[in-house]
Amino acid sequence: MRFHVMTLFPDMVAGGLGTSITGRAIENHIFELNIVNIRDYSRDKHKHVDDYPYGGGAGMVMQPGPVYDCYQDIVKDMNKKPRVIYMTPQGKVFNQAIAEELSREEELIFLCGHYEGIDERVLEEIVTDEVSIGDYVLTGGELPAMVMIDSISRFIPGVLNNDDSAEYESFQDGLLEYPQYTRPETFMDKKVPPVLLSGHHGNIEKWRREESLKRTLLRRPELLETAELTKDDKKILEMLRKNLDFSE
Repeated sequence: MRFHVMTLFPDMVAGGLGTSITGRAIENHIFELNIVNIRDYSRDKHKHVDDYPYGGGAGMVMQPGPVYDCYQDIVKDMNKKPRVIYMTPQGKVFNQAIAEELSREEELIFLCGHYEGIDERVLEEIVTDEVSIGDYVLTGGELPAMVMIDSISRFIPGVLNNDDSAEYESFQDGLLEYPQYTRPETFMDKKVPPVLLSGHHGNIEKWRREESLKRTLLRRPELLETAELTKDDKKILEMLRKNLDFSE
């Protein structure tokens, strides 16, 4: 898989994705990261890529020409038109299901805006998806793009050391993940739940499922409306609702 990032701040993206799990995956050629500086496609000697908005208003708007030329340079050797994701608070909110869907693409282009945004005409010409990572405003699209690439890449075989990791993470089946424990067995008089020390895999899986349901019910109950629940899950939730205190 190949990620392309159109940005005015390539060092920011390279620094953010060049370490930890994503950095190792890039180094091992599990996926490719192509960071392209939109400023390189500026049409004036000062490398300007922005101008004042028509109609007045605060701030500057990114010009369509450099963005379009940058895009054309990226796609010139591709056999089919790739999906172009524009990072904007006006887009649909990113989630785990979208990450899994996008992980099936061979090429993805992320367009990172800045200033007051990008000229609407070039967005209409090249963008296929408008995506937000939340209902708040950031300085530019670089951080959201890095968040999405990190999340999407976890579905690519070989990125995670344990290929089962993504399967059991929060939101993968619509629920929050169960609590995790490691050594020491006792910390500040708090002990690891005995079931996790039992070696009985069936009981461990049962405990983890119950804890996942409990945590979701307490912290993100709205997720249960769309989660993949079995008959046993529903029975557990019914019992939890009777026994748990929701007054806090």
